[in-house]
Amino acid sequence: MRLVTTALSAALLAAPAFAQDAHDYVAERVDAREDMAVDTAEKLWNWAEVGYQETQSTDLLQSRLESEGFEIEEGVAGIPTAFIGEWGEGGPVIAILAEMDALPGISQSASPTREIVDGKHAGQACGHHLFGSASVTAALAVRDWLEETGTPGRIRVYGTPAEEGGSGKVYMARAGLFGDVDTVLHWHPSDQNKANPGSNLSNRSGRFTFTGVSSHAAAAPEKGRSALDGVEAMNMMVNMLREHVTQETRIHYVITEGGEAPNVVPDSAQVYYYVRNPEVDGLEAVWARVLKAAEGAATGTGTEVDVEVMHGNRPLLANESLQKRMHENLQEVGGVEYDAEELAFAEKIRESLDSPEIELGSQEEVYPYEMEQSYGSTDVGDVSWVAPTAGLRTATWVPGTSAHSWQAIAAGGMSIGHKGMINAAKVLAMTATDLYTDEALLQSAKDEYQSLIGPDFEYYALLGDREPPLDYRK
Repeated sequence: MRLVTTALSAALLAAPAFAQDAHDYVAERVDAREDMAVDTAEKLWNWAEVGYQETQSTDLLQSRLESEGFEIEEGVAGIPTAFIGEWGEGGPVIAILAEMDALPGISQSASPTREIVDGKHAGQACGHHLFGSASVTAALAVRDWLEETGTPGRIRVYGTPAEEGGSGKVYMARAGLFGDVDTVLHWHPSDQNKANPGSNLSNRSGRFTFTGVSSHAAAAPEKGRSALDGVEAMNMMVNMLREHVTQETRIHYVITEGGEAPNVVPDSAQVYYYVRNPEVDGLEAVWARVLKAAEGAATGTGTEVDVEVMHGNRPLLANESLQKRMHENLQEVGGVEYDAEELAFAEKIRESLDSPEIELGSQEEVYPYEMEQSYGSTDVGDVSWVAPTAGLRTATWVPGTSAHSWQAIAAGGMSIGHKGMINAAKVLAMTATDLYTDEALLQSAKDEYQSLIGPDFEYYALLGDREPPLDYRK
């Protein structure tokens, strides 16, 4: 039986009773697809494909959508694993982001003790397998509701690869793929349940490759020009720069190439830098000084330096109109309750954590609504500068667990992670139905977005005009 016909008035569609009916309906549809959602997440967890190499993962997410009538556009923005899936017609366009990439250099079984998996060199340490699965599940539930009620609107899923250092969404934003979107919804695995507004740090990364002249380090040192000297001189100057930047600025680096033998003056060396700042202008100012340090290092050591910008992300632009509604919906769904087996798993995980800051049991709570500032970075930031955007976090990990850890992989590979994933799917779907039926909410989100970006804002990508680095994880 249809919940409401298209002949009903807009006033009825916006009525609280209808909104609650919509929430109940999509929550039930998410529950009905729980087995599919878990199967999807487990496959992505097992494959653990890294940035721009998520071929099996993207095929699976696309097939889940296509099998239920979504039209798929694959390989968007010059990225083979990126896609857009859409269902519906007319009305608002509500987008849901779906990440999928894993992190290299870490693996773990679904065990509460450290257990590296032989032959597996990557793991879902940030929970993007749960992210992609929940987003697709939410979109399918919204599709059911749109069809059942005859509500005009399009639900759109963006398959977004390479969030971990690859800035996949930035290339999609740069390509104008969010140009007709009314609002964007996203979520992320966590050890907490919250839907708070806030921002993070803009960032830019680059590989600084120094080229010198090789020679015998003992027999003919005067003929050599050490590329490693260039790297070390740059690092010294950048470390001196730390005294003269704002306290919110973050600068980190690793030497990725430094030579092979001490008795050979290295003619090639490379250092990989990340620079972060809360404001884009602040980032640009610090980055300019890092470039000057590189140039000075090359001049002083008689070498040359080449700079390749690898990625760049804008800070998140908080939209409180959307976040308040998402917070209300998260409160309606609630937190995560552990059964006896999950509690034993969680207690064992807690033994491996270094002074966890939140208590076991907090996974059942929804944190109060408040403004937050974080010090990480994400390519969701760029999306928030081209369309009104809101997100949430649910407790898919044991309280006290940090992202990018083996403990996150472990919990994300079993029912603790799956429960948080299902909660996220429900909140996303409920918020989408609100946006289709509450015209005032949608307009408020748009008005706030326009106020935040200002009348003269013109989007540009912090990574410039480079092509997606499809081999950055190879």
